[in-house]
Amino acid sequence: MSAVIATDNIARWSQASPRVRVSKVAANIVLAIICLVFLLPLGWIVLSSVNPSATVSLSWPASFTFSNFAAVLNVNQTLQPIGNSLIVSLGTAILTAVAAILAAYPLSRYQMRFRNAFLYTILFGTCLPITAIMVPIYSLFVTFHLLDSTLGVVFFLAASSLPMATWMMKNFMDSVPISLEEAAWVDGATAMKALARVVVPLMAPGIAVVFVFVFTSAWGNFFVPFILLQSATKQPAAVAIYQFFGAYGFVAYGPLAAFSILYSLPAIILYLLAQRASGGSFAMAGAVKG
Repeated sequence: MSAVIATDNIARWSQASPRVRVSKVAANIVLAIICLVFLLPLGWIVLSSVNPSATVSLSWPASFTFSNFAAVLNVNQTLQPIGNSLIVSLGTAILTAVAAILAAYPLSRYQMRFRNAFLYTILFGTCLPITAIMVPIYSLFVTFHLLDSTLGVVFFLAASSLPMATWMMKNFMDSVPISLEEAAWVDGATAMKALARVVVPLMAPGIAVVFVFVFTSAWGNFFVPFILLQSATKQPAAVAIYQFFGAYGFVAYGPLAAFSILYSLPAIILYLLAQRASGGSFAMAGAVKG
């Protein structure tokens, strides 16, 4: 069977016009160049992390060593900042996901007069740059004594992520047939119980997408914790990475690359777990018949 498919592909390629073949080759070359542009920084990080004399240029190490990882694997330099990032990012993602589900439910299920206008207003909220509202936010945090508070940073990041999360969650919730909720209502379930036991399990892949989106946004956020958190023991890894940039332009490239790999691992692991959880994307198949 595979031989037949390969023969058919070769026949189609030979029958294609020269202009089509040239355009396909050109497109493949452009994609290869773009892929190379993205792979070069990743290659620099991997090679520099095991290079005892790493520099800003990409080069093959003369000898491999794990001394860079040993230098950064300590509580104050790596483990505590990554722990702070996990607290901030997980707290933001959980709070945003729960609030987005509750906000998306009436927008998805009820016919309201100004629903579309409200949805576009929510979408507009995602266009506001954080830098433009940081001064009043800082004043607000000072007024409510939330400055240098991890919980305050979680609340602010959740609030800033909620508009896009609500828009995404509403689209995922629209794909769940309302007839399934009606069947639960007939059995005596309340609206909230039907939401928790029928809608949420069926849209679990969509919730995972929103969760990963919010988590990665909070995980890589530098500006907000840099402004609102003043204690060094509360700084997340996105801010703590500055410790590898010394005075007079000196940069510890080897430890910086090792720290970058350790810093990326939680986000990569979460992405893989969410991708595995999205295997239930066809959970509604066969749920509604007729």
